[in-house]
Amino acid sequence: MLKSIRRCPVFFIFLVLLFITAISFCIATSKLESFTSLNLYHPAWLDHFFSYYTLMGDGLICMLTVLLLFFFKKKKAALTLFIAYLTSGVIVQLLKRSINQPRPSLYFDQISFHYHHFVTGTEPLRSGSFPSGHTASAFAMATVLVLCLKKKKISLLCLLTAALVGYSRIYLGQHFLQDVIAGGITGCIFALLSYFLIQQAKPFKFAKSFKKPLLVHHS
Repeated sequence: MLKSIRRCPVFFIFLVLLFITAISFCIATSKLESFTSLNLYHPAWLDHFFSYYTLMGDGLICMLTVLLLFFFKKKKAALTLFIAYLTSGVIVQLLKRSINQPRPSLYFDQISFHYHHFVTGTEPLRSGSFPSGHTASAFAMATVLVLCLKKKKISLLCLLTAALVGYSRIYLGQHFLQDVIAGGITGCIFALLSYFLIQQAKPFKFAKSFKKPLLVHHS
């Protein structure tokens, strides 16, 4: 796995820097301060943009990407992405139900804080804030594509695409920065594990070994 990571140094270097910066910002500020700091600029055009762009982290987009990879005969990449999406999604849902943190709209009601930038047409959810499922899917997909396609030119584009999905969740008032960080890390971890399972452990060859007929020696 380390060899595969070394082949995509730009992606993983900037990925680590992104998480370190975000975590440091969380430590230095409160949940409310980090949220409001990231929502200072709210023009109408960004409202429209992020209302649609956030769908890049939707499960449907992941499944469409899986189908496209199959169509272009990237079967291992497709299977890797499918497993990464499925496993990270299961973990995200388990965490949501076990931790059950309030989303920004409910949290603001609880602390009597008046927030005026909820985007019209986007219904603010109330519970299951931690972690962000959209962000987990986006980072899982970005990591799998970079590892499997092995094209350095798409590394930063994939990272930027995933990072913007994470930011869109904060911009739309659906998550806090902490939720987005946790979702991003979850997506990356399960993308790496899925890649190791499919690309490195090679379960297909392992399974084929059981299909070979046993040789019977007669004495």
